[in-house]
This record gives sequence, C-alpha cells and structure tokens, in this order.
Amino acid sequence: MYLDASLDRGMHRRLVDGLYVEAMVMADEARAYFDMRDDSEWAGHGDPADGSGRDAPLRRVAFACESLKVTTRLMHIIAWLLSQRAWQRGEIGDAEMLDEKYRLGHAVGTDPALAGTFPFAARALIEASQDLYERVARLQDRMASSRVRAEPSPARALIDRLSSAF
Repeated sequence: MYLDASLDRGMHRRLVDGLYVEAMVMADEARAYFDMRDDSEWAGHGDPADGSGRDAPLRRVAFACESLKVTTRLMHIIAWLLSQRAWQRGEIGDAEMLDEKYRLGHAVGTDPALAGTFPFAARALIEASQDLYERVARLQDRMASSRVRAEPSPARALIDRLSSAF
C-alpha cells in the first residue's frame, strides 16, 4: 500500500490508532447497551388504547436487526484497522494489501425513519457507527486513490531513467 505524500506513515499510524480506540470503545458501548437494554425503554412506544402496541414485537425484531447492523459495521471497521496495523508492522506486504479480503467489508445502512422509532441511546449508537464507518471508508478510498497516483507508468519510469542518464 502506498501512502500519499500528505499522509505519511506516522500520520497513518496515528489515524489508525485513533480510529481503532474509537471503534473499540463504541463496540463496548454497543455491547453493553444491546445486552443490558431495559424493556422499560419501550414504554410509551405504542399505546394499547389505539392499537399501536400490537406492532411492538415487529419493532423489537427490527431493533434486534439494527443491533446486528451496528455490530457488523463495527466489526468490519475493526477488522480493517487491524489489517492496517499489520501492514504498518510489516506483517502484510504492499501487494497483499490489494487483496479484497483486506478491504473494508460492506455494511448495510439504517433506514432513518425506522431508527427514529428507537430509544435515543439506540439512535445515537446507530448514527455514531454509521459515521465512523463512513469516515473509515473515506480513508480507505483516499489511500486507494493515492496508491493509483503513486504507481508510475512504465513509460514514465523509462523517461525518468533516460533523463537521469543524460
């Protein structure tokens, strides 16, 4: 993996380390929230008098699906950051980093209308995980685009060799 001149190895290391800490803290917060969520948070979400409480089981399934989406998003981020750390330590070579298995995995987004029906803490975790995923995806894209720019064409390499010889 080649880094853009504006993103040297030291900067890359600091970015990856900061994002890693943020992802791990968020994963711990998500685990604690989704594992220990109190059903009292659902109080007021559906009034039995108007029949809206009947959709509570469906909303709970939707909530469980969203918790899986948050977890999946965070695990993709952490896996990508760990591969970046391995590359920094020389455990993974430049050529290997081009392999698809080291790219950020696809994560399904959350429907804002559906998320709006969840408790505030759940919405905050969902939005924070989406934001972190988007930032990591932009970093990956920037690194990939700088890699393309950094690889000189064979014709350019020959011209450079000829000009340095004369």
